[in-house]
Amino acid sequence: MKFADLGLSDELLAAVEAAGYDTPTPIQAQAIPQVQMMKDLIAIAQTGTGKTASFVLPMIDILAHGRRRALMPRSLILEPTRELAVQVAENFEKYGKNHDLKMALLIGGVQMGDQVKALNEGVDVLIATPGRLMDLFERGKILLTGCDLLVIDEADRMLDMGFIPDIEFICTKLPPNRQTLLFSATMPPPIKKLADKFLSNPKYIEVARPASTNENIAQHKVFVKSREKREALRHLLETDNVSTAIVFCNRKTTVRELAKSLKRHHFKVGEIHGDMDQSSRLAELALFKEGKINILVASDVAARGLDIKGVSHVFNFDTPWHPDDYVHRVGRTGRAGAKGRAFTLVAPEDVEAIESVEKLTGGQIPVFAVASGDARESQPEATEKPARRPRERAPERESRKPRTGDAPREDRPDPSPRTEKRREKPRPVPVDDGDEGGWNGPVPSFLGTSVS
Repeated sequence: MKFADLGLSDELLAAVEAAGYDTPTPIQAQAIPQVQMMKDLIAIAQTGTGKTASFVLPMIDILAHGRRRALMPRSLILEPTRELAVQVAENFEKYGKNHDLKMALLIGGVQMGDQVKALNEGVDVLIATPGRLMDLFERGKILLTGCDLLVIDEADRMLDMGFIPDIEFICTKLPPNRQTLLFSATMPPPIKKLADKFLSNPKYIEVARPASTNENIAQHKVFVKSREKREALRHLLETDNVSTAIVFCNRKTTVRELAKSLKRHHFKVGEIHGDMDQSSRLAELALFKEGKINILVASDVAARGLDIKGVSHVFNFDTPWHPDDYVHRVGRTGRAGAKGRAFTLVAPEDVEAIESVEKLTGGQIPVFAVASGDARESQPEATEKPARRPRERAPERESRKPRTGDAPREDRPDPSPRTEKRREKPRPVPVDDGDEGGWNGPVPSFLGTSVS
């Protein structure tokens, strides 16, 4: 099947061809016709399958007919993170270049004034994160009553980030007879409950088993001690034919420290985590996409939905706390039919987490056979240890003994008299006037002075 068989407009097909695509992915082939028929849709697909284009392409043709109005977007796409929202906006710009459509991007970390100005001029497509959208809605800067098409993207990630109450509120402000598209990599019970509540007789599409990983990705786990993780990572980066790689950590502090460590070992490294402002994060991503750096150390803010082509390797420096995050992390490689490799460094404290991952994905992750020279086997042998024993430094301590003082320790001045002096300091004599409860404090000096 070709894109031309899906009933897309000639202008849209020209833009798709210019982007270098002619054959749709399975999710695109199944979802695009359903969206064109204005049906509600639930699409379950693992990351890297092209689901962004599966709603962007038909939306462009649908929105080509109609009139935009101030403050009232005609369609709304909800994304869990700023990076995902930016990526969807880039897709609209790429595929909608032959259409007269206006788009607005509502994300945090950006001046609100420009966003409000775009809304006042009227937009066909509004791409937003729930937080910024709720902020503008509460300020009365946006009306949702004219929105006839809603897309909830990465719904399971929305659940993880606590956005489900916001989404439910937003859905109540939209027209009841709208078209709703829900995309997710997994289908946990809260997401199913959301779909049952706000979607009307939806078409269900599933192109891969929920929580499965891409078959094009060779996965491995490497057992290491916690203190050996950095050395093991450097060994893999140097020996496994890495062209570009994303290294995931569970904590933002670990991201910063690991990036500094790799830079000290002369790797071309960038970093991205939640404490960075939006412009800095986008700048790091741009350097990575342009090839100026080939290793990106990231927290899970980058695990979902970022479409970075040509990532050959993914390394889980920390085993993810949530098993679902493993699927999305390793999905950064092996995209668009390419081959990829994923390594997870498993310390003793990570054993329970990796077992949860294997339970979710339904299979054991092969243990990587550590070659000689790897971090785990590169410790000094027993024959090398005597050179580091403190026994050789003993003569130095003996040579320093004569300089510690001429007199033996027992002949040195005893500091104890000073302590005894402090203890023998006379205390004030209490005044006893014979009455119980009389003055029992120190005697003021003026009481001994006679007045003549």
